[in-house]
Amino acid sequence: MALKTHSPKTVRVFNKTRQSFLSLNVTVADTHLARLVGLLGRRRLRANEGVWMVPCQGIHTFGLLFAVDVVYLDANHRVIDLVEHLGPFRVAPVRLNCESVLELPVRTIFESQTRVGDRFMICSAAETEIHWRAQQARARAGDATSCELVRD
Repeated sequence: MALKTHSPKTVRVFNKTRQSFLSLNVTVADTHLARLVGLLGRRRLRANEGVWMVPCQGIHTFGLLFAVDVVYLDANHRVIDLVEHLGPFRVAPVRLNCESVLELPVRTIFESQTRVGDRFMICSAAETEIHWRAQQARARAGDATSCELVRD
């Protein structure tokens, strides 16, 4: 009998307000164990990598060897707080109205020009493709309406 290996689910993070991708390869940490492990054991985060802690109201970087950018999101994937360059062995603020937290490479917030109040689309690669095809079809048809967030 072969053992099943569980590969972590990955999503893409797009800032709808700024029309920019923050990351194309974010691992979803939606179990107690996955949130407990988070980024531990890694030497660094590469560009376009990250972890999405769901549910989560705050993080720490005890045990990490590198700094991260932290994005706090509400239930509608709206940015409610940002922490740039949270160094190792630090505690980020707890935000009681937060539903999830993104941990991303340093300078991701700056490079994507993300601000408090921005709205994100977080979805799989396949859902991203469906979203963009639908948006292109609406643009060709002359419909300027925006789509809702694709949620898992």
